[in-house]
Amino acid sequence: MVWRGHAQSWLVRLKEGLGRTREALTQPLTELIRRGGRIDQEFYEEMEAALLAADVGLPTTERLIARLQEEVRRRPVTDRAGLAGLLRQLIEEQLDSPGAERLTPVLRQGPEAPTVYLFVGVNGAGKTSTIGKLAGALRREGASVLVAAADTFRAAAAEQLAVWAERSGADIVRHQEGSDPAAVAYDAIQAARARKIEYVLIDTAGRLQTRTNLMEELKKIGRVVQRELGRPADEVLLVLDATIGQNGISQARLFGQAVGVTGIVLTKLDGTAKGGVVLAIAGELGIPVKLVGTGEGEDDLQPFDPQDFARALLPDEVGESRGGVNG
Repeated sequence: MVWRGHAQSWLVRLKEGLGRTREALTQPLTELIRRGGRIDQEFYEEMEAALLAADVGLPTTERLIARLQEEVRRRPVTDRAGLAGLLRQLIEEQLDSPGAERLTPVLRQGPEAPTVYLFVGVNGAGKTSTIGKLAGALRREGASVLVAAADTFRAAAAEQLAVWAERSGADIVRHQEGSDPAAVAYDAIQAARARKIEYVLIDTAGRLQTRTNLMEELKKIGRVVQRELGRPADEVLLVLDATIGQNGISQARLFGQAVGVTGIVLTKLDGTAKGGVVLAIAGELGIPVKLVGTGEGEDDLQPFDPQDFARALLPDEVGESRGGVNG
């Protein structure tokens, strides 16, 4: 999925959105490089501290440093400036797992239609606004979209989703507050088939006001989707608030165990110095980040691109402080 007309402006916004994270990582690295001197154990320890400050997490940081040391032994990198480009390359490789850049590209046709995305995550992470922004992007690409208000336990959820649907021109299926979320998912798929709508985006609860277990409700929605489609949802997207940093890892584990998360949507990158959690998620869980959001605007949600992320996190000037990037 490539969204038209936003490539250059998006990279600028991504750099701005990663500003706080870049300060946590780039400023210490730049200082290390400007200082000059040997590439020794003390240097690696200071680089490790910079990665941890950006919330990359200990296991992923240790893995990156070990890879960096291995590459330095293999390559003719003799000065500190050369390591910036090498580290950026390793970050790209860390993030560039199969399918990491985009959502499922298959648009279901005929009896296999519609394409269904299920959105999960705790309340406040930005599920509803993410669905609204994605609906808008798909509509701008000429696709037909239906959103399903299956978060029936939060009073304002359906109303918020209805506002986004109207703004984007998407259809909506909603039930009364407190009704069965799985029934909303069922009706949404049936309505999409009847109206020949291409995409169904299903919102879900992040917290229940009843004794019913949240994960059991999500599993039930998943079972209904699989029964009606004859396959699982095309994507199960966990929406994570980037400002929670390493706590996102535990959330990803819990939701992954319950509903088989296929990708991460990372929101609020513009408000945190913890954007390094992207690396931690990819490194520790192997779940690709598929969408990132850097603001409140309708076009601030974009497909994740590992190269763009690495370029925004470690710009060329980091390695230019002592004569350019070598490696």
